[in-house]
Amino acid sequence: MLPTVNWDVDPVFLNLPREGVVIALGLLAAFSLGMGFYKKANDQLVSGLFFGLLAYIVHTYMDANYGIRYYSLLFVLVFLGGHALLKWQITRARGSAEDANDFIVYGVLGVLVGARVGHVLFYDLDKALEDPFWVFKIWTGGLASHGAVIGLILAMFLYTKRRNIPFLEGSDRFVYAATLGATLVRVGNLLNSEIVGKVTDGTWGFRFPRYDHTNPPLRHPSQLYEIALGCFVMGALYLIDKKLGEEKRPRGAMISSFFLLYFTGRFIVEFYKEFQPGEATDSMLRMGQILSIPGIVLGVIGLIWSFKKRLPAHWPQAESDDEEEDEEELEDEEDGDEEEDEEEAAESEQEKPAAKAGRRAPAAAAEEAKDTDVDSEFDAEGRLKKVRESE
Repeated sequence: MLPTVNWDVDPVFLNLPREGVVIALGLLAAFSLGMGFYKKANDQLVSGLFFGLLAYIVHTYMDANYGIRYYSLLFVLVFLGGHALLKWQITRARGSAEDANDFIVYGVLGVLVGARVGHVLFYDLDKALEDPFWVFKIWTGGLASHGAVIGLILAMFLYTKRRNIPFLEGSDRFVYAATLGATLVRVGNLLNSEIVGKVTDGTWGFRFPRYDHTNPPLRHPSQLYEIALGCFVMGALYLIDKKLGEEKRPRGAMISSFFLLYFTGRFIVEFYKEFQPGEATDSMLRMGQILSIPGIVLGVIGLIWSFKKRLPAHWPQAESDDEEEDEEELEDEEDGDEEEDEEEAAESEQEKPAAKAGRRAPAAAAEEAKDTDVDSEFDAEGRLKKVRESE
């Protein structure tokens, strides 16, 4: 028998004054700008400007007190955990850990901007047209996962293009982080009592009194369905990675597998989710299903292309490191050959005096062997000079 749960969790973890939030964002902006000018890194400068703009928006439009929600804390875990997974994938390919650090700015901007713009375009365009400044009030809610995926794709494209890294190579390395993000965001939706499921037959399900304020019905816990989907995709990607030989896998196989598995699951889960505000209720397919179809198609096409081309997975930084190691080995071999030549030359120099001494030794022995009395009776041509006078 399936259980019934009365889900009434306060989504606010801690209340902070508006000034404290502004100061924190201002410090982040100052730190990023300082590091950008010090290292001459445009990525840090852009990040500093973004945090500065966010501080201004919070100061202008936010209420006197700001409640830090569990959802916000989970976003922090998304970025920290995603960075750790991306770093693991890059360093496993003998790439530099700094490559993962550099993607943080791109990833944060891609997720926040993409998710917010996606929600506005797909679900709340009328509200945005009525109040354009509402678009910047991301703390009020309204982030679309499909928009976040599009934002991350654009962020990865810019990141890899700037560093001359193949786009599919970077995307393959990022799939674990993307899956973690998709899973933790659904945990945040559950804690916020949002994006709930459809009403069940009344014998089981979750009640969401913070969503249905009066007489809350039993609904499908669709957030749990998507959390389970994220865990399944994470495990499947790990097994696929192992089966394909990890660093021997064909380029593009991992990101294609993610698109196929995740968006197929999203398409199925959408049947159990309640309609979102602004979503057409008379359509055959839900907005989430319509947006999932391109992901499924890209996954199928990507897998076919990947196994047909079979381009080897390889991080460019590792290739340059290998070349440097080969050059160092070649230099060491050349240095070793030069040392051997010098040793041989030194030995030959030592052998020369000994050889000369050896050549002089037989001559000296021959001189000593001569009889001076006999030699005196012969001239230079060897003829006998005189017959000895008899005594």
